Amino acid sequence: MSIPPPGLPDRFLAVAHRYPVTVAPIEILKTVYGYEAFRGRQAEIVSHVIAGNNAFVLMPTGGGKSLCYQIPALCRPGLGLVVSPLIALMADQVAALRQAGVRAAALNSDLPSEERRALWHSIFDGTLDLLYVAPETLLRPGVIDRLRETKLSVIAIDEAHCLSQWGHDFRPHYRQLDALVEMFPDTPRMALTATADAPTRAEIISHLGIDERDAFIAGFDRPNIRYAIEEKDNPRRQLMRFLETHKGESGIVYCLSKRRTEETAAWLQEQGFHALPYHGGMDKALREVNQTRFQREEAVVMVATIAFGMGIDKPDVRFVAHIDLPGSIEAYYQETGRAGRDGLPAEALMLYGFEDVALRRRFITESDAPDQRKRMEQQKLDALLGLTETAECRRQILLSYFGDECAPCGNCDTCANPPERFDGTIAAQKALSCVYRTGERFGQAYIVSVLLGDEDERITRFGHDRISTYGIGKEHDQRTWRSILRQMIARGLFDVDLAGHGGLSISEGGRRFLKEKPVLMLRVPRPAGSRGRKAVRSPAASVLDATDGALFKALREKRMEIAREQNLPPYVIFHDRTLVEMASSRPASRAELAGISGVGEAKLDRYGAPFLEVIANHG
Repeated sequence: MSIPPPGLPDRFLAVAHRYPVTVAPIEILKTVYGYEAFRGRQAEIVSHVIAGNNAFVLMPTGGGKSLCYQIPALCRPGLGLVVSPLIALMADQVAALRQAGVRAAALNSDLPSEERRALWHSIFDGTLDLLYVAPETLLRPGVIDRLRETKLSVIAIDEAHCLSQWGHDFRPHYRQLDALVEMFPDTPRMALTATADAPTRAEIISHLGIDERDAFIAGFDRPNIRYAIEEKDNPRRQLMRFLETHKGESGIVYCLSKRRTEETAAWLQEQGFHALPYHGGMDKALREVNQTRFQREEAVVMVATIAFGMGIDKPDVRFVAHIDLPGSIEAYYQETGRAGRDGLPAEALMLYGFEDVALRRRFITESDAPDQRKRMEQQKLDALLGLTETAECRRQILLSYFGDECAPCGNCDTCANPPERFDGTIAAQKALSCVYRTGERFGQAYIVSVLLGDEDERITRFGHDRISTYGIGKEHDQRTWRSILRQMIARGLFDVDLAGHGGLSISEGGRRFLKEKPVLMLRVPRPAGSRGRKAVRSPAASVLDATDGALFKALREKRMEIAREQNLPPYVIFHDRTLVEMASSRPASRAELAGISGVGEAKLDRYGAPFLEVIANHG
């Protein structure tokens, strides 16, 4: 509905009218959202769109994408239209905007007819600032036609990677959003995502008619997330060791199957965790109940398949664990990106085993997808395996997949606890030579068989038992050779042929390696049972002393009390990061509280007194 929360001061009921285009966007940022300065490229993007230009925005999760379209929508005349994939995501964003004094609403299939009529009335009488709508709803007969009768300030397509047919989260209705280009030619269009490699970015820009010069690539790095990847030994023991430092915190545990999801949730409940299952085979009503509990309660661990995640805007998720191999680097990046959206420390753990690899390969080969799609999925799996096998900084490998880069991060397991390495220069030369002499068209398994001198009918038929590289790799076993090849793929020494059958070919980097012959240090596969990880302190403990920690806890309790009274997720009142700053600086007046990041004018009026009282009682 478009009705603002009860008790909201009159001066906050018309944000768009209060801030015409002549007012600097920084003033909206300060007074509505409570932030003193834009981050990264936000200011540049906001000014670009306010001027009437289209924009493609790639920004890491938690980087502030929403402000990039919300502020232009408030500055420009008309209604801001936001296309978003899920009702849960829209509900969270609408609730947060209303708390800040912005008149926002969502149009979806769940709206009762009376509320739907009231919403359309607010759209046409100009008393709504932002309208969120799912693509399925937007594309229904009559909806776009009715929206053409009003003036739109901006059209923002969130989670824009969903339109890519080759992406990890393709949604057919997103492909039809190109209709907006012709229907609203004079309205600035924005496509926003946190997950898109170069081909996906090009597809989005082309499909939505956005000029390449209007692309803003703000990077992929999430420096607050600590990445760790381990081979499976005893998954439950490894998971419990990981969770020991996250007791009392919210997190997600991803599983590959529905059965494992149910079993893991039940086991965690036995261990004393507030764990809930979530997968596509559950009753829809129960899934929604569990998701709501995750969003609105503290310290809930959601154990889920990939059916869970899209639309989760909870900023205080402190950890994400994969106890099975995810499907691709894109999926892994997006799923781990649900941790630490508030910028406070978070942790990601992935466990993988060879049975996972075999299962993922079977999913690909037995699917009904076209051959080209299968080859693409195989390439993505190979890249993910390269990430698991690398001896280099995990973050560097992860970012390089998306065309980004960073220095060694110091905040991943390979930086904190470097694995044993060996001089793999000769092994790499052998592998490159074998790929070359077999015609640069065979996959990893075949190359390993040639290097080991296996007796194989295919090898004999192709005459590769008579080439110089046949059997020259017997100093390593099959497991080590597969690891070597995956690490070489991760280093960019091999390309995987999309047009072929996953065949390896020597890349430019590989040819340069053969020519220059630099030393290549590779990771030794860890033996089973040799695990080790350094604990990450909780966000509050890492920035607060014991006294401030007690105040932080009291502030969270007050936030939960208020959230329950209003039937809202706690984080739409204040983020943990805002509470941490309150506990650290201890504001004693409205003026001092107004200086805390995330405390805008509407929230100051609504919540200033109760939070100041909590702080005063802990003086």
